[in-house]
Amino acid sequence: MLIKQYKSILIPIPSYGFDPTEVSIPWKLLTANNIEVTFATPQGDKASGDNIMLTGDSLGIWRTILKARKDVVEAYYEMEGSDAFCNPFKYTDIKEEDYDGIILPGGHDKGVIEYLESNLLQKLIVNFFAVKKPVGAICHGVVLLARSINPETNKSVIYNYKTTGLLKSQELLAYNLTKLWLKDYYLTYPNKTVEDEVKSVLIKEDNFIKGKTPLGRDSEKHLEKGFYVKDRHYISARWPGDIYNFSIEFIKMMTNIVVINEDHAGKCI
Repeated sequence: MLIKQYKSILIPIPSYGFDPTEVSIPWKLLTANNIEVTFATPQGDKASGDNIMLTGDSLGIWRTILKARKDVVEAYYEMEGSDAFCNPFKYTDIKEEDYDGIILPGGHDKGVIEYLESNLLQKLIVNFFAVKKPVGAICHGVVLLARSINPETNKSVIYNYKTTGLLKSQELLAYNLTKLWLKDYYLTYPNKTVEDEVKSVLIKEDNFIKGKTPLGRDSEKHLEKGFYVKDRHYISARWPGDIYNFSIEFIKMMTNIVVINEDHAGKCI
């Protein structure tokens, strides 16, 4: 008889401002594959995604291009009504040993700063890397990894890993398209891009892999439009347009088929 081992994934998020795509699509695909998702927020209160990304309000003529797609909006509101999302853990109450893996989403609204600068999360991430549990990070989530310093080496946990993240060209393009009315909304840290910060912690800049030009968003039927980088137990992606590739590859890494019979009890295949 073939069964899937029980799995549990942690997705920490800020109180407000996370990217709806980068949280709701992994949640939807993980739960569809019988993988439990637990959310965590700074104070254990129910969080809210970036409303501008959900509605397109204030995006002006770029609304259609920049806002979350219809499939994302539907997944977000489904997720918002789930028990896991309505009852998140508090950052102080989460422990690495309670989970089989972790996903670190992004978001560019200033609300994500409390998440990116959380010492609690940074220490937690060091523990996930120490035991080599699956770690996924997308967009600004890679910044959180860059800031997670292994005390034994005084280096970032991704120092010797290949990675990607939000490209400087993507970040500055979105900013320049909307700066007349949204000011620095698209620049979480106006003085440093995601790509620049991530590159600064790597053993060599070539370990930051940009991938093909991101011209469109992927989907389950059009995975060729997306991109991800996998290095050992770590998967990274650049932006919401990579989310299906990212989520599917993370699930592949998590899914463990076990044979259970008299002759081969517990043998992994």
